[in-house]
Amino acid sequence: MTLTDKNHLIEIFTSLGRQLAEPDETLSAVIRNESFHNAWFTPENVKHSVRAIGHMLNTEDLQKWLSNYKTGASYPKRVGLILAGNIPMVGFHDILCVLATGNIALIKLSSQDSRLIRHVMQMLIEIEPELKNQIIFTDRLQDFDAIIATGSNNTSRYFDYYFGKVPNIIRKNRNSIGVLSGYETDAELNLLGHDIFDYYGLGCRNVSSLLVPEGYDFTKFFEAIESFHPIINHHKYHNNYDYNKAIYLVNKQHHLDNGFLLLKQDEKLASQLAVLFYQTYATLDEAVNKLNAHAEEIQCVVTQMQLDVKSQLVGFGQSQAPKLWDYADGVDTMQFLSNL
Repeated sequence: MTLTDKNHLIEIFTSLGRQLAEPDETLSAVIRNESFHNAWFTPENVKHSVRAIGHMLNTEDLQKWLSNYKTGASYPKRVGLILAGNIPMVGFHDILCVLATGNIALIKLSSQDSRLIRHVMQMLIEIEPELKNQIIFTDRLQDFDAIIATGSNNTSRYFDYYFGKVPNIIRKNRNSIGVLSGYETDAELNLLGHDIFDYYGLGCRNVSSLLVPEGYDFTKFFEAIESFHPIINHHKYHNNYDYNKAIYLVNKQHHLDNGFLLLKQDEKLASQLAVLFYQTYATLDEAVNKLNAHAEEIQCVVTQMQLDVKSQLVGFGQSQAPKLWDYADGVDTMQFLSNL
């Protein structure tokens, strides 16, 4: 049995999924210790991320995903991966894609998330020792055939300059947006709270802006998300909340405040931490046009409505639970790697 065999790959990744979904004591210790290195990586958030990846790596979804691609590579390519570190293990999917296509992952970790992925990769190697030849951690990328780099709009310009001559996927800033009809239930709005607050709002799949109908009353929204109030107890989040609140008060900028989230009308998609922007729409056609005009900046659209938009639609509470085929920026990573 070789690593080019799809069924064998599915067995390997499913086995890892089971271990991540129910962390043993060794992995649990790594999860607990992350907050000593990165204050945003609380045990609750790290465990949530690890388990989400574990549930993603199930046999049914792996079969569905891999059935669309050729696995293994006759002549493996060395693929440089520049990983982000905004939320725990955010770069795992890129590594998974490189391994599944039989290529070699040259992994440059973010300093914000440099321990957890190493540990999980060691778990994978213990399941299938042959994968050791496909996983290389490095502080400096060199001798690569392709690049997948995730960063900001600023760093993307440097990535373009340094890596533009090889096949590449270079990701920029993206944000997610929620669209409300005004008829959402309390339960739906509470689920939307997860899309806003999970990982403290630091992920590109976190909702940073809302589209609401003209005249929308935010009272029901604030009541529905009250259960997320404990987020204010995190000192770094609280500092951001206090800072942004002070700016709005000093500049006399109109905003709403429920004690742990600031809501401000603004056409920008990317809001500051502890702030949620919103825009209004008169008709659904207007809302769709706004979304499609900014499709290149949107990671996903969170709503209960079926809208004809270019971006990925997800239901309330689902933005941080992507499937294997929900590719960042809508770029098919597996297809890219298969064509190298």
